[in-house]
Amino acid sequence: MKGRCECGAVAFEVDHVRDTVTVCHCSQCRRSSGHLWASTHAPFGSLHFTADAGLRWYASSDMAKRGFCALCGSSLFYRMNDEDGIGIAAGCLEDTTGLRIGKHIFVADKGAYYPMPDDAPVHEQG
Repeated sequence: MKGRCECGAVAFEVDHVRDTVTVCHCSQCRRSSGHLWASTHAPFGSLHFTADAGLRWYASSDMAKRGFCALCGSSLFYRMNDEDGIGIAAGCLEDTTGLRIGKHIFVADKGAYYPMPDDAPVHEQG
């Protein structure tokens, strides 16, 4: 499976991703993505960069960091510091066939301007 940022300065291939997408409504994800964060997951070792000139990492907390493109601003990755896996933005994947929303998390923090869009499981916290 392939993915990239808007400008192509970060591009990657990943051997296999989880078939579910987690939608996070927390305030950090809403600020960093501009709305909400929707990501699938893969082992970090299965992610292979074919372009990384724009890749930058931001320590968004003591526990995690976010990967983005410094050239176009695309929000691409979320990685817990002590975890082998990596969250990959579903929107940056070229082919999302077979992916489905698995759950919504941190809905207690969601924006007041939108309703919950589907019937996927909802968790007030993570």
